[in-house]
Amino acid sequence: MNHLPKTQIETDFLRLGRLKIFSWLNPVELGLLGNALATLNYRRHEVIFRESDVSNSARVLVAGIARITCLNANNERITVAFIAPGPLPALPSLPVTRFDFRCEAFNACRVGTLEWKGFENITVNGRETAFKKFHQNDLTYWYRLVRRTSSLLNLDLHDRVAITMLDLCDDFGIEDARGTLLTVSFSHKDIASIVGASRPRVTEHLGRMERDKLLLRQGRQFIVSTGKLSSSLVQAA
Repeated sequence: MNHLPKTQIETDFLRLGRLKIFSWLNPVELGLLGNALATLNYRRHEVIFRESDVSNSARVLVAGIARITCLNANNERITVAFIAPGPLPALPSLPVTRFDFRCEAFNACRVGTLEWKGFENITVNGRETAFKKFHQNDLTYWYRLVRRTSSLLNLDLHDRVAITMLDLCDDFGIEDARGTLLTVSFSHKDIASIVGASRPRVTEHLGRMERDKLLLRQGRQFIVSTGKLSSSLVQAA
């Protein structure tokens, strides 16, 4: 049961209504979902869940930004994905793994959970529909990871940085007269972690994109010309 102040519940209800994952629910059903979610707050860097955590529940990031981290070959913890408000992807659960995947709070986060069967109390066939939509969301995140890291695709670093910027625009961008404004300030180190390269090399490629008018900076934020950037990837292929 939710023990949040009424104003916070109302705010969460509005946020849930803006999430694409729940566009199939009507306002009454969204209200039922908001009341059914068990919510917890997490501080920056706090672990939300680990790959070893077994859950029969859907996890929803109601507010804040989360990230997926793991250990690399040098046993260093790196970021492999940033998660915008919406479904939190399930982590791989393998008998033996050295990667130690975790979902962590990148900044102050609020997470809601609801057992899959709980969706049946919200709408007809709710569990089946919700599970399919969350599963599709999981596939999107893991496809992105494979696309950025698989040697089979033979993508060079410039392509990986470009793809990462487009993915971030999809999740965190808003349309601007000059392109797509990334509403979150991601550092060069953050981007380097995702693409598996050093910060200086990523800085070099971002500078090249800036010179090619594929992106520009507004303080610590990026404005990306997504159309031109996408076209540059096609031409390079």
